[in-house]
Amino acid sequence: MNPAPVIDRKGLLAASGAFFMWGLFPLFWVLLKAVPALEIIAHRVVWCALFVVSYLLWRDGAGWLRVALAGPKVLLTLIASSILISINWGLYIWAVTHGHVVEASLGYFINPLVNVLIGVLLLHERLNRAQWASVALAAIGVLWLTVQHGGLPWIALTLAFSFAFYGLLRKQVAVESVPGLGIESLLLTAPALLFLFWREAQGLGQFGHAPLRIDLLLVVGGALTALPLIGFAYGARRIPYSLVGILQYLAPTLQLLAGVFVLHEAFPLSQLIGFSFIWAALGIYAGNSLYAMRRYRQAENRS
Repeated sequence: MNPAPVIDRKGLLAASGAFFMWGLFPLFWVLLKAVPALEIIAHRVVWCALFVVSYLLWRDGAGWLRVALAGPKVLLTLIASSILISINWGLYIWAVTHGHVVEASLGYFINPLVNVLIGVLLLHERLNRAQWASVALAAIGVLWLTVQHGGLPWIALTLAFSFAFYGLLRKQVAVESVPGLGIESLLLTAPALLFLFWREAQGLGQFGHAPLRIDLLLVVGGALTALPLIGFAYGARRIPYSLVGILQYLAPTLQLLAGVFVLHEAFPLSQLIGFSFIWAALGIYAGNSLYAMRRYRQAENRS
């Protein structure tokens, strides 16, 4: 029998650090709650593009863009994915700055199960009983939250579905995550700059007029967008993908804890019950995935 694979320590630290940063994002974005969400997202796009493109020029040289766009339909796919990620970013920042961190965290707990549904409905993948049980429990949880709140948890569902379809598009295009983010950011930079110039012309722009602390936070927000993805891209290539699947729950868990214990958002028993169904679904799904991977490795070792 082959020995278990050795986990690369640097890869594990990089991937864990990425999810840890994503999990603590609410504590950063809430510092900018005095700035309109659209202006925050515009600055996030512009400064992220600057940081990511600078990194790619340093890493790969001036030819990175030509290489990234060499595949068929790459540009068209990335235009679509850039629209989805801008919706996701914009809604997430709005949710954080308007006191909806708990519901935003729910969106990222639901996201893996939305990926499963997309796999079934669009990619014609088959589910086993445990996976169907996960989907059913998640649906019960969402239905419970809908009944308790008198309406769909639209923030969570929009975040989950926008990121799931973003992932689907990125799965279809042969480009690495960091160059892909660089192209997406460049595509969004022109409209972001136009919006910021319009805000300035209207006398509403914050940058350069707010306290220096706000200006610095807007700039740092771009770096904080780029750094976790670069760390994730580095780590995901060096550790088992099953471990990546487990680590992904670190981010929404930290978001939930930050929302409840740091930002003091309400988390009543009715909401805990709905989340519990989601957590049970994720537990079954993760356990089934780990079991399937272990069976696969055992079969490979016997062959």
